[in-house]
Amino acid sequence: MKRYIIFIMAFLLVIVPNKAGATIPGNTVIAKSDKDNITVYAKKMGSLYRDFKIDFKGKVYSRPYWINDTNPSYAPKIFYEDINKDEKKELIIILTKGYGTGVLEEEVYVYKNTNGLIDVLVENPIAIIYKNVKTKLSTQKAEVSLGDKVSIVDITPLKIRPSNLFEDIGFGSIIDYEVKDNQLIAKIPGQISPAGYIGEIVIVYEFLDKMYQAKSIEFQPADL
Repeated sequence: MKRYIIFIMAFLLVIVPNKAGATIPGNTVIAKSDKDNITVYAKKMGSLYRDFKIDFKGKVYSRPYWINDTNPSYAPKIFYEDINKDEKKELIIILTKGYGTGVLEEEVYVYKNTNGLIDVLVENPIAIIYKNVKTKLSTQKAEVSLGDKVSIVDITPLKIRPSNLFEDIGFGSIIDYEVKDNQLIAKIPGQISPAGYIGEIVIVYEFLDKMYQAKSIEFQPADL
């Protein structure tokens, strides 16, 4: 009986530290999903979190080069959903590297779980835009072309001074990822001045050729 009790205690000491939520010395819990047994840890260094660790269902993975702002409102987002329609869930983590007036810089990481987490490439949304979107800008209107579809936005209601108007529509100051209806989505507003936006490009991803590429690209004009 005594040997049995000692064995049980030793067994518990082995398995408990591996459960998500167990502490990692020197690291702070900055995001977690209790229902999926996933916890994200990092070290606070100034205004940024660095040296990340992911406790995924009892196994710990290091991501030393990740960064995320320390503002709790911009904590990493964790999703565990089937986004490639293979009836197996993927781990999606969205980080916020920076934010401010007219700025939101997010990064997304997707992993499949095959005897451990395996990184899956996600095509850069700005590269997708450069390959598929053509734009024109004048003092009166902004034009966004996607294939045969041309959207024209009257920018005069914004009352932007010509000296503040960009040479062309810019994309990239805001990159906003989300997971909705089991799909990875990126939203990238189009900017025509430091504070002027005319709508956003919405990219819905699909898993194709071993990576996540654009399934659809749409421009949604803003209500000016």
